Amino acid sequence: MEKKITCIVGTRPEAIKMAPVIHALREMKFSTIVLSTGQHSQMLHQALSYFGIIADADLSIMEDRQTLDSVTSRVLSGVGRFLDEHPQDLVLVHGDTTTTMASALAAFYRHIPVGHIEAGLRSHNIGQPFPEEANRIITDRLSTLWFAPTPGAAANLKGEGLPVSDKTLFVTGNTVIDALYSTLEKTDHILCPQLKELEEFSGPVILMTAHRRESWGKPIESICSSIKEILTNHSDVRILIPVHKNPSVGEIIRHCLSREQRVILCEPLDYPDFVWAMNRSTLILTDSGGVQEEASGLKKPVLVMRDISERPEAVDSGTAILVGTSREKIVSWVSRILSDEEYRRNLVERCGSPFGDGTAAKKIAGNILRHYDNVP
Repeated sequence: MEKKITCIVGTRPEAIKMAPVIHALREMKFSTIVLSTGQHSQMLHQALSYFGIIADADLSIMEDRQTLDSVTSRVLSGVGRFLDEHPQDLVLVHGDTTTTMASALAAFYRHIPVGHIEAGLRSHNIGQPFPEEANRIITDRLSTLWFAPTPGAAANLKGEGLPVSDKTLFVTGNTVIDALYSTLEKTDHILCPQLKELEEFSGPVILMTAHRRESWGKPIESICSSIKEILTNHSDVRILIPVHKNPSVGEIIRHCLSREQRVILCEPLDYPDFVWAMNRSTLILTDSGGVQEEASGLKKPVLVMRDISERPEAVDSGTAILVGTSREKIVSWVSRILSDEEYRRNLVERCGSPFGDGTAAKKIAGNILRHYDNVP
């Protein structure tokens, strides 16, 4: 009998990382439904559309200045109603968002198996990243199938005493590398206007993204202060900042940096534009987990504006350096990397990407197929 699988996404990163899995499942003839919670709205659907995917159902939960409480409760009840009306054999969730955790809980309440893509990542600090570390731990506890991107992530799951086996825990690589490589292969993309000036600019470019809750307030202000000092120290640099939609982030960044002539503040970029921007960059500053993975695939050095990371492979490989949000530390590392081309090159050329080879989605779909072949 054909197995019914629902892939649940709520944010743009989830959509990007789940898209290759959706295509792989459909190629293997699974009955695959895409459910959007709408935790992010426009950005989520833009990402799905780029990969030729339309959500089969959309809960549209997004509100202005939404709280964790409201997102959790609306995802839990909305996904629950959907699953009551459309019983499934498997629910697939991705990563560590509130949509991921609440959707897994809704499926668990209905005794529907949960498959967790990007399982096992740990910072080992429940407060960083917040609330993502807790979301991922809870989701892993509720899951039946675990798709770990790296051997280290798989080891975390085994070490926590979860009921994993070689028939339920699979090391697959990260699907963001699948999405990245497929995007790089396309040559017909037309850049958005904000990136046109960088296309013609031959000097160094820094891409900066920031959005983590633990960075709101003083840490974001410190990051902005470091950007101003970098501009003073490096007269030839341009800095591109796609400003996060959350007003707790965007209002501070625009207030601090909107008058800086060599800073390009823009709306969040569509995924192909963002890939182009990463690939064009000399250096990336970010507090994003996914960007650390993508940068390793592009061989771009990354300064991670966090104190700890649930992706130690990026740090261990040398492509990522933890710098926190200290102005002095950010400025010092940027100066070292921009001024020493040989050091910058050595950061990224000594190893391959620790997050896979672009075949993670096919591995996930294949492992699901084999799992069901072995289930009586």
